[in-house]
Amino acid sequence: MTQNTAEDAALMAELLQCETAIWEALVSGNMAQDAAALHASFLGVYPDGLAGKDGHTRQLASGPTVGRYKMDQERVMELGSDYALLSYRATYSRPACTKEDVMYVSSIWKRNGTGWINVFSQDTPAAVPD
Repeated sequence: MTQNTAEDAALMAELLQCETAIWEALVSGNMAQDAAALHASFLGVYPDGLAGKDGHTRQLASGPTVGRYKMDQERVMELGSDYALLSYRATYSRPACTKEDVMYVSSIWKRNGTGWINVFSQDTPAAVPD
């Protein structure tokens, strides 16, 4: 996305850093890192249902859930003085798999005293071309 202002660019950089920390936790299987990025009342909306913070972190109990990933088509939108939305396309694969999947992700982040914390995320699988 072309940034309109220096503030937009700075916000995009901050939120991409935060979002990357979650992806890196999924790649490394780091439950503590994942938990640190999520608000206590986090809500995730996924193709298989809804998940809170515990559900999101618990998926890492058996180790990494992502082998590799790439984010592109990033967009950012301020939702008020302390909230922002980050949306992007993610291309990723599971550990030890070569098949890549694509989904669109929208995450709402809340500014707190130490930076940003994720309060909501929704993953939407990309439509398969005919």
